[in-house]
Parts: sequence; C-alpha cells; structure tokens
Amino acid sequence: MRIAKEFPIEDLHFLKNQLLDWSQQYEHVVWLDSNLYPQRHSNAEIILAVDAIDIMKTNHHNAFDQLEHFQKKQNDWLFGYLGYDLKNDTESLTSENQDGLDFSDLYFFRPRKVITLSKKAITFHYLNENNNEIESDFNTIKLSNSSSPEKSTKPLKIQSRLTKSEYLQRGQQFLDHIHKGDIYEANFCQEFYAKDASIVPLSIYKALNNISKPPFAAYLKLENLFACCASPERYLKKEENVLISQPIKGTAKRHQHSCKDSDAASNLLLSEKERAENVMIVDLVRNDLSKTATKGSVKVTELYQLYTFKQVHQLISTITSELKESISPVAAIKSTFPMGSMTGAPKISAMEIIEENEASKRGLYSGAIGYFTPEGDFDFNVVIRSILYNATKKFVSFSVGSAITSQSDLNAEYEECLVKAAAMRKVLSSW
Repeated sequence: MRIAKEFPIEDLHFLKNQLLDWSQQYEHVVWLDSNLYPQRHSNAEIILAVDAIDIMKTNHHNAFDQLEHFQKKQNDWLFGYLGYDLKNDTESLTSENQDGLDFSDLYFFRPRKVITLSKKAITFHYLNENNNEIESDFNTIKLSNSSSPEKSTKPLKIQSRLTKSEYLQRGQQFLDHIHKGDIYEANFCQEFYAKDASIVPLSIYKALNNISKPPFAAYLKLENLFACCASPERYLKKEENVLISQPIKGTAKRHQHSCKDSDAASNLLLSEKERAENVMIVDLVRNDLSKTATKGSVKVTELYQLYTFKQVHQLISTITSELKESISPVAAIKSTFPMGSMTGAPKISAMEIIEENEASKRGLYSGAIGYFTPEGDFDFNVVIRSILYNATKKFVSFSVGSAITSQSDLNAEYEECLVKAAAMRKVLSSW
C-alpha cells in the first residue's frame, strides 16, 4: 500500500531542477517530463520513480510472459523500458547486428518512491513503511542547491556506422523490396557512436532537453545504463479501457526566419508524400489496435495534424480504441509492439528487411520508456531523439531514421536523418 501526500508549490521550473538533482543519489531512476507541452492525454507534468525494491530484466525469450507475471504479482507502480528487439518474442525474428550498448531487451523495477509534479503541486506516493520520509525528503529537495552541469573530461570522436554511400546502397535495397511489392514502407535507421566515452549523463540530458523541450522526454538511470531521451512521440497509453496511440510520420526542419519556418510547416502539411507515409502507419496502428478492441471502437481522432517542436515540425495522428475486458495491460502492449512508426508495413516483412539492411542492433532505440500504474494503466513513449550510454563499456550511441516509400529520394532521406541527428550531435560536441 502507498500513502499519497500533496504539497502546494510556487515555482514548477525551479522545483523540477531540484527534484531531478536529488534523484541522482539512487541507482535506479526514471524521470518523465512533458515540458508543459500542450499534448493531449497528459496526466502529470513530471513523474519520477526512484529506489528499486524489485527488479525484472531479461532478454527477449518469453519476455512479455515474464513481464505479465511481474506486473500482476507486484500490483503497483512499475517503471522501465521495452527494447525494440522484443520483436523476437512477438514474432519469429532474430537480431544479429552489431550491439555496442548491451542493454537488456526489457528492464522494469518497482520503486520505493514515486513523485509527481503538476503546475501547482508536488505529490509523494510512498510505500507505507516510507511514509515518515515524505516531509524530510520534500524539505531536502526544496533546500538543495541545483548543481551546475558537469562537463566530460575527454572530447568524443563520433563515428557513423554507415557512410553516406553505404546508406544509399542499403536504402536502395528497401526500394527494391517496395517495387517488388514485399513492403509499402519501412523505417530505415542508422547509428552514430563513440567509444571510450566518459560523459556525464545528467548534464547531457539537461542540455538535450533544453534545446528540444519535447512532450515525452525521459531520463533513465538503471545501474550502469543511461538514456537521455528527447522524444516527441507517444507509443501507447492506457486510460481505464481506452488505448491511445500517437504515431509520428512526416518531418520538416525548423528555420529561424519566421516566414521561411511557416513555409516549411505549410509544405509539410500539404506534402502528398509525407501524408501518404502517415496514413500508411495509421492503417497499421488501426490494425494492431483492432486485435484487442471491442467491435467498432477503433477511431482516428486526429489525422496528420501539424505539431511544432523546437527543432522540427512533425505530422502526428491519434488513434484510439476500447480494450476488451479479457485483455491484460501487458497483452495490449504485446499485440502492438514494436510500434508501427518505427517498423513499416506490412510490419513483419518490414522488420525482416530492416534486420537485413541495418548495420546495428536497435536495442532501446525505437523501443519505449514508461510505466504501469497500480490500477493497470500505462503510458510509454517512443525512444527516438535519444542518447544512450553504457558507463561500464564507455560506449555512447544515438540513432536516427526515416521512412522509405516508393516516393522516397534517398539523398533527401539521408538529409532528414542528419536533421534529426543535429540536436544529439550538438549536445555531445558541447559536453
């Protein structure tokens, strides 16, 4: 059982910095930040989970069955991630590509302490036995001095897993499959990395979040594993019996000049190619949700709506469904994972072709970070625009991708990848 205590606050921005710094004393931290972005279906501005009691981590083999057992047994808040390569549990697939990060395919923990922040209040959701720590923790958080960002002591040498010519050659393989009718669309990703890297993940996260301000930002610290995530995309949310998915397909670079920026947004919204990409993934998500939905409940409530972020303009759609009573929360996730926006259509064929032509194992990239509530609801983002770090191996990685369709210009797709990579490059070069 948990006790919830709420306290009023005056300055959300100040307190969130204090709270994030305070969390670093723990080995297990999940920090989720909406950055006050006016995104639909938001429950709290910030959710923090620290101090693991029970941990579950595993590779893909029977991973969802293990997660279901863990979730039912704990019947409490759970925080963690789903790696992309859980695809090998949902389908008869493999992952044989280069993996420098060595993240588990799935990692969740039950936290001793959960703290939520809204614009006007902070709420502590502590286990009964930790009830007497709430006020002292709140006072410590309020009085702590926000630390100055620490810089890395050694410059990073960022390398690309693929040269441009290799990217174009492999991209042509996707187009060949499309022209043969094997797939209609696939998300083709490439990795950038640095070896022998000593970075300060919290400083990296703060810098990346500051220049992006996305609605699904996440900072993840699990022992020696870190994720600094500036994601603009929700994968899947469950609110009582309603599932909500908000895939992104369609990207345009922001510009400093207002007229040029407005033109970029308008051109994106009117682009037949970008809208077609979005609709393909909407259809895929509708199909995924229909597997667990009550009859006739799958609805598209937004179709390729324009959303503007600090780095890019994006087209986002929203699809909802009503979940059958017999379907468990974990089963609802399993039936839709991995998300359509990071795979392609048809999904299984796209994932097979992705594995053949990408050079790196995706791991946590294009997976999901999020949480389950004690009531069995959940909310997960899509792990994109993210810097991943294994502190033991001193390996830093970030990946970017774009959708390949029959209308794709591979040179333009490559440039889109560079646009998406710009924020991560900037942060790593500065720190």
